[in-house]
Amino acid sequence: MRDIVIKVEGLGKQYRIGGCEPRYKTLRDSLSDVFIAPFRRAAAILRGQACGAAELDETIWALKDISFEVNRGDVIGIIGRNGSGKSTLLKILSRITEPTEGYAWINGSVGSLLEVGTGFHSELTGRENIFLNGAILGMKKAEIERKFDEIVAFSEIEKFIDTPVKHYSSGMYMRLAFAVASHMDPEILVVDEVLAVGDAQFQKKCLGKMHDVSEKEGRTVLFVSHNMGAISSLCNKGIVLDKGKNIFSGDIHEAVRLYNYDPATACSTEWRGNEGDENVRLSHTWVKSLDPDNDFHTAVDIEVGMEIEVIKELDSLISGFTLFSEYGNELAYILYDDDQNPPATIIKPGKYRKSFLIPTNTLAQGTYKVEYDVGIHGRSKIIQEQGKLMFTVENVKGLGRRFPVPKVRGRTSLFRPAFFLKKEE
Repeated sequence: MRDIVIKVEGLGKQYRIGGCEPRYKTLRDSLSDVFIAPFRRAAAILRGQACGAAELDETIWALKDISFEVNRGDVIGIIGRNGSGKSTLLKILSRITEPTEGYAWINGSVGSLLEVGTGFHSELTGRENIFLNGAILGMKKAEIERKFDEIVAFSEIEKFIDTPVKHYSSGMYMRLAFAVASHMDPEILVVDEVLAVGDAQFQKKCLGKMHDVSEKEGRTVLFVSHNMGAISSLCNKGIVLDKGKNIFSGDIHEAVRLYNYDPATACSTEWRGNEGDENVRLSHTWVKSLDPDNDFHTAVDIEVGMEIEVIKELDSLISGFTLFSEYGNELAYILYDDDQNPPATIIKPGKYRKSFLIPTNTLAQGTYKVEYDVGIHGRSKIIQEQGKLMFTVENVKGLGRRFPVPKVRGRTSLFRPAFFLKKEE
């Protein structure tokens, strides 16, 4: 039988988002309302505000009908767009807030790292907060003392351990909070996007610790992040939330694929429009197979192009694109004019057609996304979301090959064959 440590059934959380009445009232408030409510309602109507029965509808479901199970030792990535209900779910599982309906059954102690500030007393020192959090988790003083040096060393804030945490920066606060949450031996570790506060080196350290917690110690981890690379490498299962609903639970790679799926660009290999500003306009983007039948497969070259119109004479014009995998990993960043040496060429007004060739056997089988980048170097980004495309490559006798890497300026990308640029202006 599976060793289930978390079982969520029909979970929902509703919040009130406005209204004329306070949600929680004292007895005095309730008694006074009997006399003043009619006057307050009349005043609200005169101001054009809804009151009375209508305001009962001013609610929002942050979560609705959420159900899933978590086994001991699972590392679950909880992913979704902003406002999808991820943090609300973690707060319920951490017993910080109660659900409006349904239930969450948890078998084991929970160590949580949610918003910076959760679980620490600002007036206490770092040392005192370590002991306080250990006591909350049910640990004895002797157990906390055995862990103390390890926690402080991991947090890298030995110098400030006896300083009240209200004087800590957000990064210092997060370091200590994660160190406490991960070293106090909770059976279930809950970590929100708060890791984004730290520097890259410490984030890597935290991810390594979470891996050890699950792989070596057999504990369960719930991890919320917008970093799909971290989610894919750390987690074995995923939960995808969308507008408060659980739209997928299962394999982490399928979860990430669904998260990155954009119906607006799915299977779209061409875009036409008129986007930009008073300097540059984007009118056409495309991804084209050079196969006679226009089939995308590993044994043919693939062209990625754009058409832009320069309205005013410009210098330092950037035009290029980023190639992403179906899991959201950035594979390459390409500038169409990367063959130009500094100083940047002055671009005259006119229409420009630019294209880039991805050579045969460069891409493996899979789905890829293209996002275009047009802007003025160091000053403004004009195009980023517009013109996005998606295409799928099938595997046909592709074995891969090596290309010489020429000396060019700009970021080194996955693609650097000698004929990498094909430009028509």
